[in-house]
Amino acid sequence: MTIGQHGHSPEPDRQQLTRLAVWYFFYFSFVGAFAPYFTLYLQDVGLPASEIGMLMSVPQVMRLVAPNLWGWLADHLGVRAAVIKLAAFGALIGFVAFFLSRDLAVLFAAMALVWFFWSAALPLVEAMTLDRLAGQTERYGRIRLWGSIGFIASVLGLGALLDHLPIGTILWACLAILASVLASAMTLEETKLGARGTAPPIGARLRRPAVLALLAACFFMSVAHGPLYVFYSIHLVAHGYDKLSIGMLWSLGVIAEIVVFMNMPRLMGHVSLRAILLASFALAVLRFLLIGWAADYPVALLFAQLLHGATFGAYHAAAMAVLIRWFEPSQQARVQGVYGSISFGAGGMVGGLVSGQAWDPLGAGMTYTLGALFAACGWLLVWRGLSAQSLTPLKEK
Repeated sequence: MTIGQHGHSPEPDRQQLTRLAVWYFFYFSFVGAFAPYFTLYLQDVGLPASEIGMLMSVPQVMRLVAPNLWGWLADHLGVRAAVIKLAAFGALIGFVAFFLSRDLAVLFAAMALVWFFWSAALPLVEAMTLDRLAGQTERYGRIRLWGSIGFIASVLGLGALLDHLPIGTILWACLAILASVLASAMTLEETKLGARGTAPPIGARLRRPAVLALLAACFFMSVAHGPLYVFYSIHLVAHGYDKLSIGMLWSLGVIAEIVVFMNMPRLMGHVSLRAILLASFALAVLRFLLIGWAADYPVALLFAQLLHGATFGAYHAAAMAVLIRWFEPSQQARVQGVYGSISFGAGGMVGGLVSGQAWDPLGAGMTYTLGALFAACGWLLVWRGLSAQSLTPLKEK
């Protein structure tokens, strides 16, 4: 059954969907600049692994706190687009602080300010996109894939440039992309749902065992990705890969993600969401073991990056589909905020801190093995906590 499609649905607003696709493109272009290369900048200015891990955990702390605040505000005031514009402006202004000093305290404050605003936007845009799709949520992946395309364009382009330019160039690239995010955010219009301001409570549904199991599993998946997002580029440099090769490996993972997003409607029509989630967590275990212990073998790394299509693409799309089944449209901004806070926020924070503390004393192999163990914990939660019955829409129970 196609998720979210019940009977006849009105035609989605094509113009606004195009504008949302452009926003996704620039938003994830920034991620493609920041995620692979900012840690190399921090290493270049002399920060040790523990401080890099701490700094790269700050965005996750902000994703733990900020999305719930912004999601509540947007749902109750009906101003999702306005909050998205404010978030883009605040992130742009905050990023200027990175140019002021290389002192740890300044870098920490800049990171906190940028990501307090930055973390507000994605859950709200996800909710707006679902609104604009007018019930045709199987088309979500085809809008979201423009973010993946933006990531690839950014990571490959900067990878080639940074082999010839100082690593500090990454600051100017990020600033320019943030300006583009602001420009694209200014084109977004409020949805009718956002204008109503009706917001039924979500607490009772959040406390259901199946919901708690899914959110806990998502937490562990993000913890498992901590070594990847903080130290993957540093790991590859240590094994002799140049920045273009690093960019190509990052891009390969996102290409796999695009292929998965494009085919999720067909996959969901033939495979249960529980099976997709179980497969995604199992492949995450394999992926992180390969990255940790087989970095000297390019073929193994290529295969591990292809698994990003499962460990993020299929996993995220399936988790989104489950949340769409379980919660009302007017609750989605807050639910996306909770999902982002627990998964990317708390999970990313713990993953960054654990990998930062483990990297020097234990080494890359054992740090990525810890990631594999966290993914295995997520697999157990899905296996024990989610059943076919629990994945039916809660409002129909």
